[in-house]
Amino acid sequence: MEQLLHYVWKHKIFPLMPLQTTSGQPVEVIEPGLPNIDAGPDFFNAKLKIDGTLWVGNVELHTQASDWFRHGHDRDKAYDNVILYVVGGSDCEVYHTNGDIVPQLLLRCPDNVRQRYDELQQAEIYPPCYSILAFLPKLTVHSWLSALQVERFEQKAQAVTARLERCNNHWEDVFFITLARNLGFGLNGDAFEAWANHLPFRAVDKHRDSLFQVEAFFLGQAGLLEEDFQGDSYHQKLRKEFHYLQHKFELPVPMTCDLWSFLRLRPGNFPHVRLAQLAWLYHKEQSLFSRVMAAETPEDVKKILSAQTSTYWEEHFTFKKASPHREKRLGENALNLILINTVIPFLYTYGMHKADEELCERATRFLEALKAENNHVTRLWSGAGLPVYTAADSQALLQLQKEYCDKKDCLHCRFGYEYLKSQR
Repeated sequence: MEQLLHYVWKHKIFPLMPLQTTSGQPVEVIEPGLPNIDAGPDFFNAKLKIDGTLWVGNVELHTQASDWFRHGHDRDKAYDNVILYVVGGSDCEVYHTNGDIVPQLLLRCPDNVRQRYDELQQAEIYPPCYSILAFLPKLTVHSWLSALQVERFEQKAQAVTARLERCNNHWEDVFFITLARNLGFGLNGDAFEAWANHLPFRAVDKHRDSLFQVEAFFLGQAGLLEEDFQGDSYHQKLRKEFHYLQHKFELPVPMTCDLWSFLRLRPGNFPHVRLAQLAWLYHKEQSLFSRVMAAETPEDVKKILSAQTSTYWEEHFTFKKASPHREKRLGENALNLILINTVIPFLYTYGMHKADEELCERATRFLEALKAENNHVTRLWSGAGLPVYTAADSQALLQLQKEYCDKKDCLHCRFGYEYLKSQR
């Protein structure tokens, strides 16, 4: 398997015997080179001694030597600086474009590494490397989780940047769109983002001082005012106001209400309630993004984002049907998730955009100050012997699960590396 061959070469996991080319020339690997993820040879700037002569150049790897011709390397000048061709099986000689023979090294994957790799790929238990986790050095765990945390930051920053491009670099709008998406808490996330992208923010801003009119905008564009509830006077007033605003601003056609999910949702997570909280927040905070970016602590952010609703929603989860009176504020767990999934990625992204290291450091500091998320992924890792204390840990492990474990990409995982070389 070519991927495993790459791994063996990169980490210099060589057999306990002198290396030599297929023609019998001794080979000494001083530096295996830098892995290349783009087009061209697999490793750049390798440093080798072949038959006593020092060579610096590139290395190509394939399962079979004949793959050189199948991939057209014999006609590609980009491969003329390949100084060694590493293969799992040598079934022919290969050549540069000028006809020179390329030295070949037949490299076998050690049996114990292949066996370990097969165990990881075929394991049905999660995580597959559970047997070594409790014995890993703390430094190994910390360094890998830190790298994964940065990887997750950068991935979320890319999503924010993509939204910025669609919104003409309007940070306030993009922050609100991302906040709305994350208030969907997974099940309604896509619907909330579609709704927020559908909002005419500049039109809403003209009526931002009226919570009632903001609610009319929000619930109307969400398609939740289309049904005619004759017995609900508040619904009738909102519906009438939205139709007026629709005509005034020539608003786009609202979403259809069937895009919203209600199954398996607690009433406090119903779209009506979340939209009412967003309306209250949009009405109350005229510069929401700016205020959040200036907050010094997670508690300061929570005070800013601690949304409630208009009085109608204190006795309703949906229209028409009343419920026992209760203030519907965002709870502590919801605020923590908003911090993790909205505020902290924006601190990091905005810090990168402004070249402001303090904002990036604040993002990390906030993440380390919050408790770890409690979900099935973190519980599995914790049960396997890996301590999960802070949100920084849980975010790193979510990244590990999504980008490595789910893809069975153990060869690029540091825990996978430790498993492959372990004797347990």
